[in-house]
Amino acid sequence: MKVTVLPIIESEAIPAAPLAKVMNERLRRLAMELRDIHLNELETIEPMFEDLVIYIGYNTKYSIRWKIVNDVPSKIESIVADQCALLGYIRWKTPTLNSFHGR
Repeated sequence: MKVTVLPIIESEAIPAAPLAKVMNERLRRLAMELRDIHLNELETIEPMFEDLVIYIGYNTKYSIRWKIVNDVPSKIESIVADQCALLGYIRWKTPTLNSFHGR
């Protein structure tokens, strides 16, 4: 399974420029760590041709939030939820059903 974690930077959650740069770099680093360290076991799960795409970003209180944006088995979703909970990340709540493919 190919795991992709994308840092999503939203304009309403961006602080002043110097702090924004630090926070955005941190978000990119956390995205790589989530993919390469915390979810690396998913790379060996069959079928190898399937994808897992996760968005991470800040909420308005600057907590890290996450969201799976493609269809994956519930087992995979559970593994991601468990790992993100251990890291203190919160599930991304979207205001509309169509946001991020309805997830």
